[in-house]
Order: sequence, then C-alpha cells, then structure tokens
Amino acid sequence: MEVVNDPDMIARLFGIKYINPNDFMELLVRFVFNFGIAVLIVRAIYYPITKRKDYLFTYLMFSVIVFFLCQLLSSVKLGLGFALGLFAIFGIIRYRTDPIPIKEMTYLFVVIGLAAINGLANKKISYAELVFTNVVIVCVTYGLEKLWLLKSESRKTVVLEKIDLIKPENNEALMQDLRERTGLNIHRTEIGRIDFLRDTARVRVFYYEGENAYSSIQEESEAGTSGD
Repeated sequence: MEVVNDPDMIARLFGIKYINPNDFMELLVRFVFNFGIAVLIVRAIYYPITKRKDYLFTYLMFSVIVFFLCQLLSSVKLGLGFALGLFAIFGIIRYRTDPIPIKEMTYLFVVIGLAAINGLANKKISYAELVFTNVVIVCVTYGLEKLWLLKSESRKTVVLEKIDLIKPENNEALMQDLRERTGLNIHRTEIGRIDFLRDTARVRVFYYEGENAYSSIQEESEAGTSGD
C-alpha cells in the first residue's frame, strides 16, 4: 500500500484545504469590520430613532448573509453583475402584510451595499480606500439623520369609530380628536380603508418622533387655568 507523503495532499479533503491561514484571517478581519459598521449604522443611528426591533434583526442578518455570499464567492468570476443582481433581488422585496417604508428600504440598501463592498473588494483596493468608503457612508447617514433632518417623521395606523370625522370639512376636528386620544402631536393624516358596515375607518397618523409639543401645550394651558 502506497503511503502519501505529499503535504498538499494531506492538507486537503476532496481537493479542498482544511484551512488557509491567510484567507481565513482576511475573512475574519473583513467580517468583524463589516459587522461593526452595520451595527454602528443600524443600532447607533437607526434604532434610537425608530425603535423597530424587527428591522434591527433584519438589517443585521442581511448584512451577515450578503457579506458571506460576496466574500466566499468572490473567487468565482461574478464581479459587478453579481452585486447588482443582489440589489435587484433584495430591492423588490415586499412583506405580504405590509410593504417596507421607503426609509427602511433605504437602510436595507445601505446595509446590503456595504456588505457587498466589503465582501467583493479585491486586492486592487487598499484598506485605506475601503475604510474611507465605510466611514463616509456612516458619517453621511449620521449627518442626515441627526444633524440635517432634525425631525424624524413616524406613523401609526389607528381604527377610528367616529366615521363622520373623515369628511374633509371635519379635518380639524379629526386631528384634535386623534391628538387627545393618542397624546401625539399629529400634523397630518391619511384616510385608509373605510368599513361602512361597522362604521369604522383606518387612519394613518403622522407625527415627529420624540416631539411632545401637544402634551406640553395642554399641561401649560391647564396650569395657567388653575393658577388664575
């Protein structure tokens, strides 16, 4: 029986190496870097504003999966077409119960884009360029969310039983009623599905996150009245 003494043959199983130290370390460093950037954008910038844990999970998992897809398949001649294919697939995603809002879709695009950049970047791109690209995207995202767009608009859907209030001439009464019921400083509404059999309507209300102007005005008004 012939004994195999070739180190390369011993280090392989079915033609695949057990471990390639250099490639494995590169994969580990790139993953830690990409995941750290994703956590910074999603957890430190997005989540404090929206408080959406479901999207928090989705964004991080998308980042991990897309990164490994790009990194592990980067040796295959896929290139730019593969990355654009990912954008095309994930860019048309819609959940059956509720479409993804445009802002959440933008964050999804950012997470996928960064994962593709970090995973597909080849040796022709220096680490300085890669780090600079990630830092710029993080800084622009932070600047738009925290510095420039000071107010972040949020929305909720409520079921209204006072169906008469949905008439255009009763818009101000509708706004006042919803503000008193929700405690939110609602600045606009959209009328959704109307059920005349049950005399109810779905109303989408829009307000600025963290703004309690309406509650503050009410408290000041009551304090002034009691003082007189």
